[in-house]
Amino acid sequence: MSGGVDSSVAALLLKQQGYEVTGVYMKNWSQDVGAVVCPWQEDYQDAKRVAVSLDIDFKLYDFQTEYRQTVVDYMLREYQAGRTPNPDIMCNQEIKFKLFLNMALADGAEEIATGHYVRRDGQRLLTGLDTAKDQSYFLYRISRAALGKSIFPIGDYHKSEIRQLAQRHGLVTADKPDSQGICFVGEVGIKDFLIHELGSQAPGPIVDQTGKVIGEHEGAIFYTIGQRRGLHVGGGLPYYVTAKDMARNTVYVTTDLGDQRLWSDVVTLEQLHWIGETPNGPLHCQVRLRYRGPLVECRLESTTLYLKEAQRGLAAGQSAVLYKDEEVLGGGIMGTISHLKEA
Repeated sequence: MSGGVDSSVAALLLKQQGYEVTGVYMKNWSQDVGAVVCPWQEDYQDAKRVAVSLDIDFKLYDFQTEYRQTVVDYMLREYQAGRTPNPDIMCNQEIKFKLFLNMALADGAEEIATGHYVRRDGQRLLTGLDTAKDQSYFLYRISRAALGKSIFPIGDYHKSEIRQLAQRHGLVTADKPDSQGICFVGEVGIKDFLIHELGSQAPGPIVDQTGKVIGEHEGAIFYTIGQRRGLHVGGGLPYYVTAKDMARNTVYVTTDLGDQRLWSDVVTLEQLHWIGETPNGPLHCQVRLRYRGPLVECRLESTTLYLKEAQRGLAAGQSAVLYKDEEVLGGGIMGTISHLKEA
C-alpha cells in the first residue's frame, strides 16, 4: 500500500472478496531532494489510516539499501552513459515482484497484490481494462513465477470507478492526487534529481542540422532523443534533439521533423525477457515503445526489431514492450537504433 487511492481500493476489494489481507508500505526512499520534501511519511500515514479503516494488519518493509543499489544506481549509470532508463520498470523487476514478493512469502503470505492497472489470466499478463491508465508497459519484466503469485484487484476497473469506490467507503485517499515525477521521490523532475545526485554538469555546445553551434546546454545527460522542451534555444522554430555525443559533450538538434536522424524502423533489443515461452523463430506482434505510446506492428528476429512504420525519437535505454492484442509477451531494452537512410 503506497498511500495512494489505487492500492487503497485494491486492499478494499480483496477484503470484500474474503481474503485475509495485510497492508505493507515499502519504504524505498526517504531523502529530501533540494527544497522538495520526500513525501514518504505522509504516504505511510495515509496507507496506515486506510489499513485501520479496513481493519487489516499493517506493516512497513524497509528496502532503502536495496532500492539504492538496484534502481537508483542503475538509473544514474544509464544517464551517465547517455541512455534514457526507466526506473519504474526496474523497480517492478527488482523490488516489487522480487524482493517484496520473497519477503512477503517468507512472512507467511500466499500471494501479493498491487494497485497496478493490469489483469492476469492464469499465467498470462493482460492490459488493464482502462486503456488510459493501463500499466502493463511497466510490468513486462515480471517472471512467470512471480506473476503466478500476484493479484491485480483493480485491473478490471476504470480510474473513475476506483475513485468512486474510495469515496463510497470513506477512504482518506479517495481524493488524493496521483503522484507525478520520479516513481520514488515524488514531485521531483529528473533533472533536479540528477543534479542532486551527480552535481552540476559541464556545459557544452548545441549543434543544429547544418553543423552550426546555436546555443549551450547545461549537461548532455539532461537531454533525451526526440526532446523538444527545455532546450532554451531561440530562433522561432522548435528544435528536437537528434543525438548526443557524451565524449564530446555535444547535443545535436534539428528543426526538421522529417529529419532522418529523428526516425527509426530497426532497433536492436538488449536483455530480452519473456513472460511465457521464448519464441521459436520470427515473431509477428505489436510493440509499445514508450508508456502510453501507440501499439506498432512489428517483427522480431532474434534480437532485431523491425517496425512496420518508422517511429520518431527512440532512445537507447528505453523499453520496447511486445504484445499480442491484450497479452504482454515480454520485451527488451533498446540498444542500437538504426535511423532512416537519406533518400
